[in-house]
Amino acid sequence: MADAVAEGVAKLQLDEETGEMVSKGELKKRLAKRAKKASKEATKAQQAKEPAPKKENAPKPKQEETPIDPDSMFKEGFLARVYEERPTGPDTITRFPPEPNGFLHLGHAKAIAINFGFARFHGGKTNLRFDDTNPESEEEKYFTSIIEIVEWLGFKPHAITYSSDNFDKLYAHAEQLINLQKAYVCHCNDAEIKLQRGGEKGTSPRYRCQHAEQDVETNLQKFRDMRDGKYKPQAAFLRFKQDIESGNPQNWDIAAYRVLSKHHYRTGDKWVIYPTYDMTHGVTDSFEGITHSLCTTEFFQSRESYEWLNKTLSIYEPMQREYGRFNITGTVMSKRKLKQLVDEKYVRGWDDPRLYTLIALRRRGVPPGAILSFINDLGVTTANTLIRLTRFEQSIRRYLEMTVPRLMLVLDPLKIVLEDADSLEESEREVSVPFSPKNPEFGSHKVPVTKTVYIDHSDFREVDSKDYFRLAPGKTVGLLNMPYPITATSFSKDADGKITEVRAVFNKEGKKPKTYIQWVPEGSRNVEVRIHSALFKSDDPGAAEGGFLNDINPKSEDIYSDALIEPGFEEVRRRAPWPEAEGEKEKHGPESVRFQALRIAYFAMDSDSTEDKVVLNRIVSLKEDAGKR
Repeated sequence: MADAVAEGVAKLQLDEETGEMVSKGELKKRLAKRAKKASKEATKAQQAKEPAPKKENAPKPKQEETPIDPDSMFKEGFLARVYEERPTGPDTITRFPPEPNGFLHLGHAKAIAINFGFARFHGGKTNLRFDDTNPESEEEKYFTSIIEIVEWLGFKPHAITYSSDNFDKLYAHAEQLINLQKAYVCHCNDAEIKLQRGGEKGTSPRYRCQHAEQDVETNLQKFRDMRDGKYKPQAAFLRFKQDIESGNPQNWDIAAYRVLSKHHYRTGDKWVIYPTYDMTHGVTDSFEGITHSLCTTEFFQSRESYEWLNKTLSIYEPMQREYGRFNITGTVMSKRKLKQLVDEKYVRGWDDPRLYTLIALRRRGVPPGAILSFINDLGVTTANTLIRLTRFEQSIRRYLEMTVPRLMLVLDPLKIVLEDADSLEESEREVSVPFSPKNPEFGSHKVPVTKTVYIDHSDFREVDSKDYFRLAPGKTVGLLNMPYPITATSFSKDADGKITEVRAVFNKEGKKPKTYIQWVPEGSRNVEVRIHSALFKSDDPGAAEGGFLNDINPKSEDIYSDALIEPGFEEVRRRAPWPEAEGEKEKHGPESVRFQALRIAYFAMDSDSTEDKVVLNRIVSLKEDAGKR
């Protein structure tokens, strides 16, 4: 036993650092570990003595956005399933049927894009049909505006039709319904009709009035008396005879014709009775051979009465399907509220750039392609959606980023005198500026380097600070595309203490400046710039205490009357439209002169512009870091 222990100890070796007796293998591992540690510490010590070389932080390549497929909403999802129900190929016919009683708003753009786009995608055609059955509120200006907007969005109707063209045929079908005992003339007032439909809460038994029991001859005579002007408005109306026991209110003997002694824009005084939407819509779809009648979900219940009417008349039956509409936060789009804003002079008119009518968005400079791209990006489902204004504006911004040129604009000009401008070489006294750093096809233009240039007042500070990177006394800043940065040497003030002039020199030997600012040369064009912000203060103006007018933003428009724009503007104006979208190729207004004002926003010319005076509207702001100084 003792011999065995002695033999084991003899095989152990001393670890001099710890004083332990360990095996030869264990000692070898410990020594290797300590050597590695010592090597690391030596390297670390050496690095501390010598400054480490700077790492080149190469910017990560910006991932290009995948362009949105303009036909994606027809290839899959709700609209693809609708087509599969009735695959009609080149025989596809849709219609866009606005009421000509107001200006179209952003929500209507979705209906236009869906109906025209659906037919185009399948090789078919689309009619623009005016549902002009209410002469009380229809005006010629609305007809004209709707046609212009549809074309501006890039769509050409196969035909422009009018429901009023079918008044004779619609009347004949109404008499047919009476003969089939599927319609009757009623004299009930609103209160009586409400009782027939279940009372105020809808809990009472439903029933038909006594007029439903009239014979065919009586109903025909009364209906003809309505036609001949023998009844005053609301004294009589024609009702369908449907299914009063149905769970769908659209089957509760709804109105088909009413008396309206009003002059009609197209038919004059020929008619004193007019068909309702429910009488007109489905039957006129049938007359026009519409294959897919696409409308919003508010008409979902109407599908039953739509199908009932065409079946009852034994005429061709189009297919109605409904998609979800969208609303935008922070604005109003009802005709009544918009009219109040216009009438009470809160805005310049129906096309005021702060509104969301399509004529207002056009005047503001929003390109038609940006609107269509936004709608396609949203997709189409049966759900109604509420969209934040910021999402719409971001979609516009993304569209403009790659499609409009860049220019230099100064909102609040401050005079800069370059004291050593004469020292520039001849080749440096004019700079070539690209219209787009991302698209060489836009070309370039020349900007002269004059002894006096102008920057924005906000880009100069009398007192410098560490977190400020623009121009200040003794400080250097770059002027975009200028051969050299400049250093401010002195400044002057007027009697009110406002800085009126800064004197500066070129810094030809210094290091690259941290910041570059825009400038314009002497002799640049004076322009008026209108910066529009949200018209309302909250996301839901309708919920404001005291009504939506109490939510008006008093600072929704700032006007810069003495702004200056660089000479490249003249070429941008001449080469408009920017971009050359389908709806603006043949006909375009001043709003098609669009550009990005570097470091400020995207702008377009306003319709108030003349040859001598240019007025600009801000389309959307630039996306900038919140902490940008």
